[in-house]
Amino acid sequence: MTVSGQHRTFADFRRQRARMVRRLEAQGITDEAVLAAMRSVRRHCFVPEALQARAYEEHPLPIGFGQTISQPYIVAYMSQLLEAMAGMTVLEIGTGSGYQTAVLREMGLEVCTVERVRDLHLAARDLLATLDISGIRMRLGDGTLGWKEQSPFNRIIVTAGGPNLPLPLLEQLADPGIMVIPVGQTRREQKLLRIAKREGRVTARTLGNVAFVDLVGDHGW
Repeated sequence: MTVSGQHRTFADFRRQRARMVRRLEAQGITDEAVLAAMRSVRRHCFVPEALQARAYEEHPLPIGFGQTISQPYIVAYMSQLLEAMAGMTVLEIGTGSGYQTAVLREMGLEVCTVERVRDLHLAARDLLATLDISGIRMRLGDGTLGWKEQSPFNRIIVTAGGPNLPLPLLEQLADPGIMVIPVGQTRREQKLLRIAKREGRVTARTLGNVAFVDLVGDHGW
């Protein structure tokens, strides 16, 4: 590809991101930090090269090992539900491609992320470094156990669905704190929950049906 061809490609992807953000606004995403992050992070870099032309479409895409990158709206919606402010600590369970990780970091959050699939963990680590997205703590392991040594976390976001709310994650959530997690008794069929902890009291709000890959681990499937 020629340099001019590369520039046209970069410009095309930038226009696609702009269209994606306008679509997200029409879908009800109003958090300016989320919208700015979605506008900035190059989503096409986080999908296989053969799928880059579809990166900004409104559906999930496979990233290998039975895992997916969530559709843009779900990424933006879950990020918005965190009601996070720059400087807060957030634990992400399920690094996957690293896209949600990058969005959270672009929002100004202090990100810790855990991935159980070694190849995905390594690929995401290398990609984030290549894109010069720094300041992220990454761990290979069982995400249902959280990351006790780095806790408590102001916010927790889980990007895979299990049958129950993992107790270690609830214990590692700060007070006050918010967790967004899909939970369901059937694989690939969950309810998206927003868990809030305040003054020792935990409340849960159900926000609709979702379909995430399995949350695998000691406190998952």
